[in-house]
Amino acid sequence: MSDTASSPSATVSGPPRTLRFPGFIDERPLGGFQLRTTLLCGLVMLLDGFDTQAINYMAPAITRDWGVSKGTMATVFSAALVGLMLGYLLLAPLADRLGHKRLVMAGVALFSLSTLASVWVQSPDQLIIMRFITGMGLGAATPSTIALTAEYSPKRLRASLVLAIYCGFSLGFVAANYTAGWLIPAYGWRSVFIAGAVLPLALLPILAWRLPESISYLLHRGDHTKAYSLTRSIDRTLPETGQAQLEAESAEQGKRVKVTELLSGRQLLGTVLLWGVFAINLAMFYGLQSWMPTILSERGYSAGTLATAASMTTIGGIVIAFVVGPAMDRLGAYSSLSALYFVGCGFLILISLVLGSPVWMVLAAIFLIGCTVSGGQKSVIALAAAFYPEEVRATGLGWALGVGRVGGILGPVIVGGLLAGGIGHERLFMILVIPTALCGLIVLYLGRRAKQQLKVV
Repeated sequence: MSDTASSPSATVSGPPRTLRFPGFIDERPLGGFQLRTTLLCGLVMLLDGFDTQAINYMAPAITRDWGVSKGTMATVFSAALVGLMLGYLLLAPLADRLGHKRLVMAGVALFSLSTLASVWVQSPDQLIIMRFITGMGLGAATPSTIALTAEYSPKRLRASLVLAIYCGFSLGFVAANYTAGWLIPAYGWRSVFIAGAVLPLALLPILAWRLPESISYLLHRGDHTKAYSLTRSIDRTLPETGQAQLEAESAEQGKRVKVTELLSGRQLLGTVLLWGVFAINLAMFYGLQSWMPTILSERGYSAGTLATAASMTTIGGIVIAFVVGPAMDRLGAYSSLSALYFVGCGFLILISLVLGSPVWMVLAAIFLIGCTVSGGQKSVIALAAAFYPEEVRATGLGWALGVGRVGGILGPVIVGGLLAGGIGHERLFMILVIPTALCGLIVLYLGRRAKQQLKVV
């Protein structure tokens, strides 16, 4: 069979119609094929969040069963975080060469099989190894999941859909809480590992069947037939025989993207500043998540209030996503996110004023802080998906998430050091206004810089 007969760019009569990506997707309404892709990516994120959080609910039972110290359990927690960071930094960039679908499936397979293997561990050392491998799998899958969602989303809805799938990560936290609460008393802590492995393993065949590969990746690899088939899934009005020439906007897809390419030319300053926002936001998120229960306990609030406060942060991040996502799409990604950070400064001042007040007032303030900190964490990921072009998106996201983890590790240490140094609770929240405002200023500057670059182009 000749190349002309097999290529979707072949013509029967007349000149071929040229379809350019990503403009082709931007010009069309959101369809069922894209919604299904978003749903599958959201399920991957949900299982990612479940596996990340479940170990925290299993820790008390593991400690009692093995008689290990809190320091040993801290190493177990850290193993997954280190694996996650390395997965972001080392494995995620492989998607630019191997394809997003393959990396998502490889990452899901890796973290599900390592979680399943964790059922039979007999010592903390074995569990540490399994958690490290699990983290590597999670880090490999997440950036490609976000990149696929971004690629198949029209630009006018991109931030909303990226935020929506990242809400799946937070919902995974909630699912882990209820699942562990049900399984551990009845079947023991190992049963949670079984649940965390069986669900993603069951999802793998569905991903193989229904999750699409990146169209731009296929085009640059030369697989025009499969690319055209996916194009018709988006727009069924296109002819089956393929009277169209498909073109990708960039010629860089399909080659290994080096990190130095993110740190060269006009990308350098923007990348470094974006990494700074990721790190600061995650430092605040984990710092507050780690120490908020202690702060509330020292102010005399009950254990029930502490548990509710922990969920308020997550709920705030989910709720605000349905506001910030559409705002980023309609009003501008940079201006909307910077506004969230600036408003968040007021929320931090508010909690410094209501500490010691009735429970409902404190919980309301914590919910609003969750809107800023947890919501900001989700929103800056959507911003990064828009900041980096498709051909470097997986690498850019992977490194931003990986560098951000450094902030996540340092955050609890910094907040703990401030409290240990005698900083009062009210003053602590006032101090946290500074990094929050700094995030707002950085994002605002990045927005103005992006507009200037568009004018130059």
